[in-house]
Amino acid sequence: MLIGEVARRSGVSARMLRHYESLGLVRPADRTGSGYREYSGEDIQRIFHIESLRSLGLSLREVGRALDDPGFAPAALVDDLIRQTRERIAGEVELLTRLRRIGAAEPAGWEEVLRIVALLQALGSESAAGRQRAALSAAGEVPVEVLVEAVLSEPNPNVAGALRWALARSGDGGPALLAEGLGSPAPAVRRRAVESIAKLPGDEATALLRDALTHADHGVRGHAALALGARGVADAVPTLIDMIVQGVNDVDAADALGALAADPALADRIATGLVDRLTQVSDDPPARGRLTQALADIPGATVTRALTALSQDADRAVALTATYLLKLRATR
Repeated sequence: MLIGEVARRSGVSARMLRHYESLGLVRPADRTGSGYREYSGEDIQRIFHIESLRSLGLSLREVGRALDDPGFAPAALVDDLIRQTRERIAGEVELLTRLRRIGAAEPAGWEEVLRIVALLQALGSESAAGRQRAALSAAGEVPVEVLVEAVLSEPNPNVAGALRWALARSGDGGPALLAEGLGSPAPAVRRRAVESIAKLPGDEATALLRDALTHADHGVRGHAALALGARGVADAVPTLIDMIVQGVNDVDAADALGALAADPALADRIATGLVDRLTQVSDDPPARGRLTQALADIPGATVTRALTALSQDADRAVALTATYLLKLRATR
C-alpha cells in the first residue's frame, strides 16, 4: 500500500508518516518499481499502535521506547502520565478561575484588566507583606469570592486581618460565602471562616453566628459565642457558660458574660445559669472554681446569695474566691 492510501485510511498525513520514518518509528522495507514506499500490513498495524499511544499523551520518543524496548515498563510511564495530566488540569483550572475572577470584576478596559491581574498575583504572593499590601488595595477592586478564598487559606494573622477589612468593604456576598467555609473538613478553614464572619458587621453575619452556636466543632461554637456576646446577643449565654465549665477560653467567656450582664434583663438569667451549672458539676473542682470566678462581674441579688453560700463551700479554693468576691461587691 502506497503512502497516499495509508494516509487516507489511517488519518495520519503523509507528511507525518514521513516524519515517523525519519525517527525510525515506521520503516517500510518494500519499494515499488518506481521507488515509492510500500507499506505492509505490519507497518499499518504499527502506525495504529503509534497513534493509540500518542492519544495517551506519550511523546514520539516514548512511543518508540514502548514499541521497541522489551524491558520497557508501562506502569511507571502511565503513572507519570497521570501526574502530568493532573498538573495540566490543575493549571487549566487555575487559568479558568483567574479568567472568571477577571470577568466578575467587569473591567472596563485593558488597563483595568492588568490592574486586576496584578492584584490577583499579589494576593497569591509568597511574601506575607506583599499579600497584606494587596489585601489593603483589593476592596472593591476584585470579586468578593477572591477575598473569601484568600482569607480562608491565609495563615498569617496580619494578612488575614487586612483581608477581613477588605471583605467588610466589598459589599454583599461575603458572609454567605464565608459560611460555606464552616462546612470544610479542615479545622483551620472552619476557624478562619467563623473568625472572619465575626469581623463582619450586619444582621446577616449575626444570623450566621447564631447558626454556628450549634456547629459540631466546639471551636466554631466558641468563636461564635464570643462574637455574639460582644454584639449583645443573649443566645450566646449557654455556650459561654459551657466554655467556662470546659476551661476553653474561659476568661474571655466570663468577660463576655460580664458585658452581657450589663443589660438588667440578662443579668438574672446569666446568674441563674452559672449557679445552676455549679450544682451540676459538684464533682469537678476546677470547673466549680471557674464558675465561681465568673460570678464576679454579674450584678444582682441572685449572685450575692450564691456567693454567700459558696463562701462556706467545702472546697477551700471556692470558699476563698467567693469570700473575696463578696468583699469586692460590698465596696462597690
